[in-house]
Amino acid sequence: MNPQLQTIHDFIQQNENLTADEKATLLKLVKKVDSDLTISEFKLERTEKVKRTTGILLEETIEELEQKRKDIEKANNTLKQSLENLKATQSQLIQSEKMASLGELTAGIAHEIQNPLNFVNNFSEVSKELLEEMLEELKNGDLEEVNELANDVIQNLEKINHHGKRADGIVKGMLQHSRTSSGVKESTHLNTLADEYLRLAYHGLRAKDKSFNANIQTHFDESIGNIDIIPQDIGRVLLNLITNAFYAVTAKKKQQPSDYDPTVTVTTKKTDSSISISVKDNGNGIPKSILGKIFQPFFTTKPTGQGTGLGLSLSYDILKAHGGEITVDSTENIGTEFILILPI
Repeated sequence: MNPQLQTIHDFIQQNENLTADEKATLLKLVKKVDSDLTISEFKLERTEKVKRTTGILLEETIEELEQKRKDIEKANNTLKQSLENLKATQSQLIQSEKMASLGELTAGIAHEIQNPLNFVNNFSEVSKELLEEMLEELKNGDLEEVNELANDVIQNLEKINHHGKRADGIVKGMLQHSRTSSGVKESTHLNTLADEYLRLAYHGLRAKDKSFNANIQTHFDESIGNIDIIPQDIGRVLLNLITNAFYAVTAKKKQQPSDYDPTVTVTTKKTDSSISISVKDNGNGIPKSILGKIFQPFFTTKPTGQGTGLGLSLSYDILKAHGGEITVDSTENIGTEFILILPI
């Protein structure tokens, strides 16, 4: 019993002025207080133990959390570095893809440039001869003949200028395709862009494989004019789709050499809110089992070494970056049509 309560207990027992009942009642209360005090002390002691234990656990938890924070920070730094490496690798892959396609087009580009250069050279030679005749007629004083010769020279110079600009456009298109995208939209004549890449893809494949041949059809909406796009990016998409279309019709031609007419059609169309570019072929089509996978990175149905599987994936990303979309409609043994939608 508590010493103070024990003193009170003894005092009650020895007090002769209290009756037996009063002593019993008081002693019972003292014992009750002692019991309550004992329980309170026990609870207090237990609380202190819990407090000490909680403090220890809290310190350990804080240490664990701090360690986890450091681990998470380290993991974040690692992920950040991995993301930067991934972006760098992606840029390298994109550039490699562009340079690989440019390599395939080199012969086609040379062919396309050679044609206007031949015109330039021929009209230059003819113009030189006309000017020499003009000098002779000037000596003879035949001004009527001089005027006719001058008009012929002017017409030839206009043709030289036209074909010179054509060659210039081809070179610019090649440079745009090879350089890293600036990410800046430029006012671009879409039909001209589509036509240039269609011809470059065709002649590039012809230079690579002399047996390759296909019909080319174009249906250009002349109301489109110039639109704001990143030309080298949209050009890369068109080049990829057109090259794939030529690949598809070539594969089918090898299976049906007699009664099959390989055809690739490029169509542009303007609506109130968008512009569409369609690249359609009458090849073997894409099986339904893989149609949902064609935009996945590195997925390709071409033999090893003939495709990276990045073309359609990059095309999808480029159209999204332009606020547009790319869709595909394909039927086995009938053909495939890719449609690019660009918002106005």
